[in-house]
Amino acid sequence: MPGFKSSKKIRLGVHTSIAGGLHLSIERAKQLGCTTIQIFSHNPRQWDTPTITDEDIHMFRELRVKHDINPVYIHASYLINLCSSKEDIYNKTIDLVEKEMDMADALGADYIVIHPGNSSDGNKKDARKRVINALHSLSARKRWTAKVLLENTAGKRGDISSRLEELSQMLNANSGIIGGICIDTSHAYSAGYDITDKSGLTDFIKEIQTYIGLDRLKLFHLNDSKKPYNSKVDRHEHIGRGFIGKEAMKRFLRHPAFYGIPVILETPKKSEKDDMMNLKMVRSFYK
Repeated sequence: MPGFKSSKKIRLGVHTSIAGGLHLSIERAKQLGCTTIQIFSHNPRQWDTPTITDEDIHMFRELRVKHDINPVYIHASYLINLCSSKEDIYNKTIDLVEKEMDMADALGADYIVIHPGNSSDGNKKDARKRVINALHSLSARKRWTAKVLLENTAGKRGDISSRLEELSQMLNANSGIIGGICIDTSHAYSAGYDITDKSGLTDFIKEIQTYIGLDRLKLFHLNDSKKPYNSKVDRHEHIGRGFIGKEAMKRFLRHPAFYGIPVILETPKKSEKDDMMNLKMVRSFYK
């Protein structure tokens, strides 16, 4: 593709298990040949967070430097809902994000990836205001080195962040905790961005430039889609085996506008062989 640059500086990784200890996620990433990583810092389906020992922190940081894993992304808990209209969930969300940020700084992680949330009452405008208020509240609590990345979502009922214009409203209203956005290819396709089409990809990039700015695009979740275009359903598929397809994903990844943006795969995983298979496919796109 004209304008495509060398892959030497491409940072490619997968969401990696922390089973047995946080530091083992780095070892698993290295074994797969990854140069960046995404993890959960704790069980993403529980409000409680474990205490990270000084030894855990030391080993994670040491291995991260040793194996040149950079950046490090932490995906926030699935329970977090920054736009919840239920006061108890809203307050628990803010407290949990604070804990996630504390853990990120302890580990030396660069970013926390967060889905802004789902509005059960259907009032998306008010829901986005609650997200903005939550982020301001967090910014006022303390300063962290790690930053939050807001992720686009697939557009299911109550979704407030499937369109780039919606993301920009929350991104632009914050005072410091936000570091940019993460774009998930499967979510974008399911939400109605036809990135399988050359002109559709061009339009998508124009929207990024208009509402977000390419400089604030900090991560791709590169996933194929198990569901068809504009389905509003979030189901990831192996690279090249879904409705987006191999050629469209290759075109997306090789677009000059996206050069240098780190890539994390969140593809289905029944064994480590699945990660290796998907990584091999993506690496072939750069050749």
